[in-house]
Amino acid sequence: MEATTGARPPRAARLAVAAMFLVAGAGQGTWVVRIPDVQRALDLSPGALGLALFGLPLGLLGGVPVGGWAAVRWGSRPVTVLAALGYCAALPTPALAASAAWLLVALVAFGAASGALDVAMNTQAVAVEARYERPIMSSFHAVFSGGGLLGSAAGGAVASLGIAPLPHLTAAAVVLGATSLVAAGRLLPATVESHGHPGRRRVRPSGKLVALGAFAFVVLLSEGAVADWSAVFLRQVRAAEAGLAGLGFAAFSLAMALGRLAGDSLRARLGPVALLRGGAVLAAAGMTLAVAPGSVPASIVGFALVGAGLSTLFPVVLGVAGRSSDAATGAVIATVTLFGYVGFLVGPPLIGLLADVEGLRAALAVVALLCLLLIPLAARAGDAPRPSS
Repeated sequence: MEATTGARPPRAARLAVAAMFLVAGAGQGTWVVRIPDVQRALDLSPGALGLALFGLPLGLLGGVPVGGWAAVRWGSRPVTVLAALGYCAALPTPALAASAAWLLVALVAFGAASGALDVAMNTQAVAVEARYERPIMSSFHAVFSGGGLLGSAAGGAVASLGIAPLPHLTAAAVVLGATSLVAAGRLLPATVESHGHPGRRRVRPSGKLVALGAFAFVVLLSEGAVADWSAVFLRQVRAAEAGLAGLGFAAFSLAMALGRLAGDSLRARLGPVALLRGGAVLAAAGMTLAVAPGSVPASIVGFALVGAGLSTLFPVVLGVAGRSSDAATGAVIATVTLFGYVGFLVGPPLIGLLADVEGLRAALAVVALLCLLLIPLAARAGDAPRPSS
């Protein structure tokens, strides 16, 4: 028997959902590499650019609950398609901005579409995984990571040719939009989705939901901390050369992608509780190694271990959340995702404030402590029935 329902697993739907994750990752990677060009075109100072870039997380925080509400009301399939098309349509808009204020507006729209797409496609992913007899959630997030690498690599190549951001982002939007339309017809209908208790659309707080939210918060806070501060740490604390400073985040990203490729197999063998606990331990150990007195290579290895430890945690958390009975799937996933985005939003600034007081080494060590605090929560967060193997 191939699926838990006794029917053949929906491979076409799995490919379609993977395509949506690819679109989301590639769009993000494409935009990131053109930020410097947009900054130059608008002649923005670092401070003005920073304020404008704040529009993206603001949009995410608004798009996530809207996407969750819409997925509960109409099903994740139409919301995934509409959000993906909106995401692609918003991709070129930052290049159209005539000022920092308009760039902020464009990024709010881009972030809102991204947040809605995130919730809807993860709800679809939960529905697809439920029809398999093995975990597959991590593979979707591996595709997202691969999409980000693909988008950034292709974007860097296009930028090196001297092509302006607007035609580049427009062409990428067309390609990614076409990919979304091709995948749309193969997504699962709303009738196969889990809706928790009938009629319950509002999420009721529970110990398990708090544990899942705590994992999401710490995981994305840690990701943001490494993304924003690893290169700074290597330059300022380790005195690394400019060419080596970026290797910490590169190692983190590569380990994250590879860990997600192995995540489903690990979850099937170990179960969600052991995987959550082990990932938290590995991430804490990696950050400790990265910031402890030592060498540049030791820090790079440490950041790679942080990526490996964190890689499976968010997919596992979303997979468990999707099988929760606290409310409809879309509502629970939206709630947990919102916890995560709050961590991603507040983490890097908090690290900066702590660094001003205690130094960057001590500030990043707080991330290791937060990961250790997740260990006793693993049993509560991962107590969903283990998938059959």
